[in-house]
Amino acid sequence: MKKFFLLSFTLLIFSSSIFAQTYIKNVTIVDVEKQKLVKNQTIEITGNLISNIKKNSKISIKENSTIIDGTDKFIAPGLVDAHIHFFQNGGLYTRPDAIDLRKYVSYQGEIALAKADMENKLKRYLKNGITTLIDVGATYNFLEQRNTFTDKDFAPEIFITGPLLTTYEPEVYKNLKDDEPFILTENINDGINGVKEQLKYKPDFIKIWYIAGRDGLSIEESARKNLPIVKAVINEAHKNNLKVAVHATQEITAKLAVQNGADFLVHSVKDKILSKEFIQLLKKNNTVLSPTLQVSGGYGKTFGQRLQFSNQELLTADPYQLGSLLDLKHISDTLLVNSYKTRLNKPNRIANLKKADSICMVNLKTLSNAGVLIATGTDAGNIGTLHVSSYIKELELMQKSGMSNWQIIEASTINGAKIFDKEKELGSVAIGKKANLILLNKNPIENINNLTDIHTVINKGIAFNPNDILKDTPRDLAQRQLNAYNLRNIEAFLEPYADDVEVYTFPNTLNYKGKEKMRKIYGNMFKNITNLHCELKNRIVHGNIVIDKERVQFKNVIREATAIYHIENNKIQKVYFVRN
Repeated sequence: MKKFFLLSFTLLIFSSSIFAQTYIKNVTIVDVEKQKLVKNQTIEITGNLISNIKKNSKISIKENSTIIDGTDKFIAPGLVDAHIHFFQNGGLYTRPDAIDLRKYVSYQGEIALAKADMENKLKRYLKNGITTLIDVGATYNFLEQRNTFTDKDFAPEIFITGPLLTTYEPEVYKNLKDDEPFILTENINDGINGVKEQLKYKPDFIKIWYIAGRDGLSIEESARKNLPIVKAVINEAHKNNLKVAVHATQEITAKLAVQNGADFLVHSVKDKILSKEFIQLLKKNNTVLSPTLQVSGGYGKTFGQRLQFSNQELLTADPYQLGSLLDLKHISDTLLVNSYKTRLNKPNRIANLKKADSICMVNLKTLSNAGVLIATGTDAGNIGTLHVSSYIKELELMQKSGMSNWQIIEASTINGAKIFDKEKELGSVAIGKKANLILLNKNPIENINNLTDIHTVINKGIAFNPNDILKDTPRDLAQRQLNAYNLRNIEAFLEPYADDVEVYTFPNTLNYKGKEKMRKIYGNMFKNITNLHCELKNRIVHGNIVIDKERVQFKNVIREATAIYHIENNKIQKVYFVRN
C-alpha cells in the first residue's frame, strides 16, 4: 500500500512537471460565488486546470512559464450561453415554419451551411469570451458533429441534446432524417421511445417542446392532455441519468413540467405574473430557468423591418446572417413581405409584445430576488437572434429587468454550470476548476458591457489573443460595411475602413481621401436620403480584392453599381466605383 501511494505521488509530481504552466500576475479576481472582487492575486494554470491562486507576494513562479500581466485587469470565469441552437443560423432563411422563403434559399442549403459553419460559430463564441455552450435542441447530425470538437483548443465546452420531443411538429421539418430537429410523440410509448432513440448518440440531456393549444383545445386543457407524455419522457430520461429541459412559456405548462421533474426551463413565462406558489416550487426543486428575453422581439423586428443593432453587435455577429435579415427590403414577393410587415407593425401586435416583455421582466426580477437559479441564455439561432452578438443584448435586458451586475454575471457563469451539476468543474475562478477564463481590461461590475472588452481568453488552459481566434477576411469587411450602410450606422460603416482610405472612380480618378471625408459624405447621405438600400447581386473575391455587383436604391431611383474593395492590413484601403 505504501509503495502504491509513493508511486501515485511520484506520478502526480511527474505529470505536473510535464505540463507547461501559465501565470496571470497581479490580477483582480471576479469572485462570482462570494460576489466580491479580490485584488492583487496571481493565478497558476497547469495543463487545463487552475492549480494555484495566491497573493502576488506569496507565489513563486516556475522557470520557463508563460506569464500574463494582469495589472489593472480583471479575471472572470468564461461566459455560458445556456440556450443556443446550432441547427439554426440566426438569419432570415433559418426557420421556414416562421416565414417560408424556400423559393429564394433552399432549406437543405441552410442545413448544409449550419453544419459547415459550426467551427466558425465555435471560434466566434470563444473570441467573445463564451467558453460554454448549451444547445437545447439539435439533430442527430449535430450530436455526432459535436464529438469532432471535443478536444479542439478553440472549441468551448459543449452540452447538447438531440431532437426536441414534442406533440406538435411543423410540416417543413418532417422527413429530414438525421437533420430533423423534432421527434413527434403522440402517446406515452412515443415519448419513451423518443428518449431511447437518442441514447446511442450520447446526448447530455433531453429536451421537451411543451407546446399547448395547437390541438384546438384551451392552453390548460391541451397542457393537461399532453402531460402523461411529458411525464413519461421525464421519467425515462431520469432513469437514464439524463436531465430534462422543457420549453414552456405559459405558467400552467411550466408548473406542470416542474411538478413532474423538469430540471431546466428554457424560457420565461410570459402569459402572467408568476404566483408565489410556483416560485416556491422552483426553489424547492432547484429548477434552473433561462429567461431568453429577446427572441420574440427578434422575430417581430425582423418581419416588421424595425431592426436596429449596436456597433458591438455589428462587429461581433456573423455578417452574412445579419445581412440576410435585411433582405426583406428587396425580396420580390412583396405581397408576402408586406403582409408580414403590416401584421407585425399593427399597434395591437406591438402592444401585446410589449406586454409579454413586461411580464417577463417583472417575473425575472422576482425570481432572481427570490433566489431561483437564473442562467443566461439567448436562444441564438432563431431569426433575428444571432449567434454570439445577441449575448450582450441579453445581458442588457436582464439588467433592464432590475438584476444587479453581480446577479447577471453569476447567471452567466456559475449558474450555467449548475444546470448539469458541473459547478465543481466550471463557472468560477477557483483552484481545481477548468481554466476557462476571460481577462478583461475593465471592471464588469461597474459596467456589464465591460465583458466585451477582452484582453485574453483562456480556454482549456490555453491563452488566446481574441483577434487571433477568428480573423476577418476581406469578404467579411466588405459585408460589414454593407450591413452598416443599410442600417444607416455611420460609425459601424466606417469601422472596416483605413483612416487614410482612398475612394476612386474606376480606373484611377481619386475622388477623395481619408475616413473623415467619408464620414461627412456618408453621414449626410444616411441622414437625408430616404429609401436608401443596397442589394448585393453578386460578389467575387480574389485574394485581398472584393468585387461587389450592387443594386442601389436612392429615394425612388434604382441604379446598378459595381464597387471594388482593396484590403490591406485588415482594413479597406481603397475603393473603386465603376460607373455603369
